[in-house]
Amino acid sequence: MTAALAILFVAILAGAIAAVSGFGIGSLLTPLFALYFPLKLAVAIVSIPHLIGTAVRFQRLRAHLDRQVFIHFGLFSAAGGFIGAILSSRAKSPTLAIVFAGLLIFSGLSGLFGFSERMRFGRRAAWIAGGVSGFFGGLVGNQGGIRSAALLGFGIQRDALVATATAVALVVDGARMPVYFLTETQGVLAAWRPMLIAVAGVLIGTVWGVHILRRIPELLFRRIVSGLIIALGIYMLIAG
Repeated sequence: MTAALAILFVAILAGAIAAVSGFGIGSLLTPLFALYFPLKLAVAIVSIPHLIGTAVRFQRLRAHLDRQVFIHFGLFSAAGGFIGAILSSRAKSPTLAIVFAGLLIFSGLSGLFGFSERMRFGRRAAWIAGGVSGFFGGLVGNQGGIRSAALLGFGIQRDALVATATAVALVVDGARMPVYFLTETQGVLAAWRPMLIAVAGVLIGTVWGVHILRRIPELLFRRIVSGLIIALGIYMLIAG
């Protein structure tokens, strides 16, 4: 019961964060599921609420999509996601846990000290960063911060950035999920209850949670979330 409530709460928070920033579902839910499942299986399970929440979010934002950036950037990200998913299926769990922990700690520190807001890529570097973000998305399910920072290099407006980042996330999900299900089918099916709880929480957060989230002072909210991500990263590093 405690695990179910924890999954529901974190899923609602993750859905609300993603609705505002364009990413966050994988960053929060994957380490939580990794407390109860092997990391490879946790990444595969979380890909389902990630896909559903991202699809719902895109329906609300699709009018702001920058199609030109999406087509080219999405191809690089999808290729990276597919390669990352293949390597994930062959890599050892402790190695993946350490990589994932490093990404979480980096993401948390970036949010805590504002590095992510000041990070900028030129257009050429942004293409490479798109492939890298997709790769880490396929490898350990954590890609959003790199992807959003890369998209800033194209100089698109905030609404277009969130919409385009959301569309790219859908493409990466489409590239990586078939690999997950070929390798983790039984584990994903066996985890149907916590997976459905996560789906419900993400949908609640995506549709309603964002209204509550906007009432919290941005600086306080960023520090709380960043601190949580750092703590999860440190735990994953020790466990790995």
